Amino acid sequence: MFKTMRFVKNSGVKLKITFNGAVGRVTGSCYLVEAGNQKVIVECGMFQGLPEVQEMNYLPFNFNPKEISALILTHSHIDHCGLVPRLVNEGFTGKIWCTTATRDLCEIMLLDSAHVQGIKEREEEGGPQIYNELDVRKTMKHFRTTEYGDMCEIVPGITARFRDAGHILGSAIVELFAEENGKVKKIVFSGDLGPKNVPIVKDPEIIPDADYLVLESTYGDRLHRGFEQREEMLLGVIKHIFQKRGKLFIPSFAVERTQELLYRIRGFIEKGVLPNEKVYLDSPLAIKATGIFEKYFDLFDRDARAIRKPFHFSGLEYTRTVNQSKRLNNIHEPFIVIAGSGMCTAGRIQHHLRNGIDNHNNGVLFVGYQAEGTPGRAIKEGAKSVELFGEKHQIRAEIFSIDAFSGHADYHGLLEWVNGFKEKPRKIFLVHGEPKSAESLREKLEAHGYHAKVPKLHESFEL
Repeated sequence: MFKTMRFVKNSGVKLKITFNGAVGRVTGSCYLVEAGNQKVIVECGMFQGLPEVQEMNYLPFNFNPKEISALILTHSHIDHCGLVPRLVNEGFTGKIWCTTATRDLCEIMLLDSAHVQGIKEREEEGGPQIYNELDVRKTMKHFRTTEYGDMCEIVPGITARFRDAGHILGSAIVELFAEENGKVKKIVFSGDLGPKNVPIVKDPEIIPDADYLVLESTYGDRLHRGFEQREEMLLGVIKHIFQKRGKLFIPSFAVERTQELLYRIRGFIEKGVLPNEKVYLDSPLAIKATGIFEKYFDLFDRDARAIRKPFHFSGLEYTRTVNQSKRLNNIHEPFIVIAGSGMCTAGRIQHHLRNGIDNHNNGVLFVGYQAEGTPGRAIKEGAKSVELFGEKHQIRAEIFSIDAFSGHADYHGLLEWVNGFKEKPRKIFLVHGEPKSAESLREKLEAHGYHAKVPKLHESFEL
């Protein structure tokens, strides 16, 4: 399989990997791979959560951006791509490799990130703006795309192949082939692995072999209970709030989670099991992302491809402008509003919560991961009040959480995927998980006969 690949002689430097983010936490993914005189990073994500974690976005990179030959992105979530414009601003001149869908989603995600940073800086709610929209436009010129299954030469001596990770549209597992002392070694980066049997995206592809595996551990200590009943649970929450004549606020990630919610609500309406109430998609970013999803219809699973307009239904309304969003505060009939951000750290969801979280008839439904230190995490864990726009608001609305809607596989799904390797990797490095989760998954993998390690920040390993 390697006959058509071009590898260069190693200059004597060992193949090495350094973990510069998403260790001891979920956010800030960034891994440096050194092979010979080549330096490639996989991911360049933003740190999210507690203020002291966010401050890491301003620290110097643990490498010289000018020395990085190329960057590989597994998908478009900000914790995986959010610092790419800063990397370019600090001297990176190489190519950025990802799938075509990921490139298109990265553009809107990074532009939105720059916009949010600007707002927070002006309102003194965050640190100085890391990059602006012009920086993002400059960054997009570095992107190069590949499709699932194709071999692409990242730099001389390092070749990659992208496989479907089943996490969000365009998300990838990356097989990285690097030459060392005349031999080719293979490192597999799982990226974020999706659970099986979810709508729209396909199941994660099984990888047959790897010398080393870098594996996410977001839910390494949890099972998604009620996974098969998630549709029924969603319908139950909606009906309950509608019966109280309340409003249901759903903080949702613009990419994948929003589209899944629209897909399922459309199904409820077609079946006639949901009251004919209004649903507002109150997120310009999510509206743009939905348009990109529709562009890549061929990447959907079979069931989604069988539906002509999987994200459209009677009663759905897009609220693109600020004034359209504000008008929702004056509506006294029940409705659902899906708004960003998914962890309630910014965006229009904060305005809706400020105006409705103190009403016992209303509800807040979480359908995604809430990082430590975010307003979403505090609300989900039972806080009595939450600070929004510098003011404390009492939480009287009912709080619901359906973890089964997660875009991440639970530990059962992770173990099942790892067991798909025909031969065990020499070592598995666990990343993208809080300490308890990563350590729990390490113990489970060791019990299955794998050699697993939870690296520390900036720790390096010769492979």
